[in-house]
Amino acid sequence: MIVATAVAAVLVTAPPAQAKYASLILDADSGRVLHSVNADTRNYPASLTKMMTLYLVFDALEDGRLDLDQRLVATTRAAGQPASRLGLQRGEKITVEEAILALVTKSANDVATVLAETLAGSERNFALVMTAKARKLGMARTTFRNASGLPNRGQLSTARDMAALARALLRDHARYYHYFSTDRFVYAGATHTNHNELLTTYKGTDGIKTGYIRASGFNLVASVKRDGRRLVGVIFGGNSPNARNRLMKTLLDKGFASLAPNAPLPIVRRPTAKTNIAKVKKPPRPPKAPKVAKKGGPDANRRPTGDWGIQVGVYKTRQPAYEIARKAVAKAPDSLRGGRVTVVLLEKRNRRPLYRGRVLGIAKTQAYQACRVLKRHRMHCMELRMTDDVTVASAN
Repeated sequence: MIVATAVAAVLVTAPPAQAKYASLILDADSGRVLHSVNADTRNYPASLTKMMTLYLVFDALEDGRLDLDQRLVATTRAAGQPASRLGLQRGEKITVEEAILALVTKSANDVATVLAETLAGSERNFALVMTAKARKLGMARTTFRNASGLPNRGQLSTARDMAALARALLRDHARYYHYFSTDRFVYAGATHTNHNELLTTYKGTDGIKTGYIRASGFNLVASVKRDGRRLVGVIFGGNSPNARNRLMKTLLDKGFASLAPNAPLPIVRRPTAKTNIAKVKKPPRPPKAPKVAKKGGPDANRRPTGDWGIQVGVYKTRQPAYEIARKAVAKAPDSLRGGRVTVVLLEKRNRRPLYRGRVLGIAKTQAYQACRVLKRHRMHCMELRMTDDVTVASAN
């Protein structure tokens, strides 16, 4: 597992208005997550939206609805889109290939609208197609409202979904993916440089897209290939392009290091003495000859210490379940002292597995006290009673 706490602090000490920090690093070939922070938090994608616009353009090229040399006409609405823009005038024509390059480099909003109107009649209809395609690609928490990423309260996505989209572009449209590595694009005598500085400053980078609106902060999806291994990185909510880029390089460095021969597994590791979270100990063994409480005494109905726990989250992958359990220990160290951080796999036939983040091996009073503390921190918490290896949820 790549520890992100110290690194993330660089980016989130003073987040932009409304923006939420999130990041994800994954192995593009296997889909294995090497690092994640708030990966399922819905944020504004800004111009990362154009990744889906381009995916649908590539679809249209593949099935013959578009041709690279085909000339598209800018409507009044397209020409009126705000910056960043190529500066198209009403009635001006642009080829499909020029439109692709304008989106990749200049991130031109007017060109995104031209493509949307060409393919779906209107940008609103195109956004519906975008969202439908997102669902087919497994992007369950993404909704599109336009083709450009311009501000819209309903246009939201997550770091995990954007990583899935990057993998889909690599997998489904390898023939056209090379456009994302375009360094510069000349149109009507003006040169437009790609906003993704990692293309020239980080070895192996060959795409994919930057994004910014005030409500999102500085976003980035990057794809990097070294020694036959490819990583996809996603960051939402950067304070500046430079801070975002520095963090992305650091996370990618750690990701590649974790893939090296004999490197420790990056996913889940039990806390060690060096972990900067409250130390988790194994539950104490019960004494060999426990004292029997007197009838009617204060301990008469007390269950043995250590057969309770709490559950603080259920996720589709193991890593976030483990992280939320560690976060619970950090938020309620006194209540959870002596417990052990555990991830429990729940598998059902014909369904995706679920991973439950828990802290087990504590007393009933600790469990209830911990949930009170965690709920004050706005964290989900449910008390659990362990009986003969079967977990029973508290009636509360």
